[in-house]
Amino acid sequence: MLPRIICLAVGYVCGLFQTSYIYGKKSGIDIREHGSGNAGTTNALRTLGKKAGALTLLGDCLKCVLAVLIARLLFGTHQGTDLLALELYAGAGCILGHNFPFYLKFKGGKGIAASVGLLLAFDIRIFPICAVLFFATFFLTHYVSLSSLLAYLGFLISVVTFGQMGMLDCTQPVLWEVYGLSAGLTILAYWRHRQNIVRLMHGNENKIYLGKKR
Repeated sequence: MLPRIICLAVGYVCGLFQTSYIYGKKSGIDIREHGSGNAGTTNALRTLGKKAGALTLLGDCLKCVLAVLIARLLFGTHQGTDLLALELYAGAGCILGHNFPFYLKFKGGKGIAASVGLLLAFDIRIFPICAVLFFATFFLTHYVSLSSLLAYLGFLISVVTFGQMGMLDCTQPVLWEVYGLSAGLTILAYWRHRQNIVRLMHGNENKIYLGKKR
């Protein structure tokens, strides 16, 4: 249990690096007081432009990669088949730190960019599946929220599918733990997007166009 708590704590500390908030402060604003009020990539893109959006995506992605790599460095030679769960705990901690930073009164982002880092570091085979789901949905609808939610669902389905096919290197008890953590992260993502889901249902969700809108 202690290694799991350590990985969760390490991840949370990494997640406290709020890229969009820091970028906004350097630009003289609190990103949480503009646009959607969310300290994440999409709001940075809408409020501060493409450069801010790209840097926020990169920073939030890398901090989750870092959290997973630290877990691997700390426990990779000692925990054996538990390592997969420990990496996921570190990633989950990072997403929690991003979403609920204590020094910003627990008002952070929605964890999607950080989740990209988790995908890259946790199991690179799942990344292209989620990327295809995200970009196919985005270019068809221009809804970032819908694209993110479908990609997250793809992540959960992929983890369970890979696990049942014996493609994840862990024992059955750890595998159930990995399923539970993956499901928890997916539920958290949907909960953080609950207002977006309501807007999608009513047809008034904001769209994003990377180029000029026709």
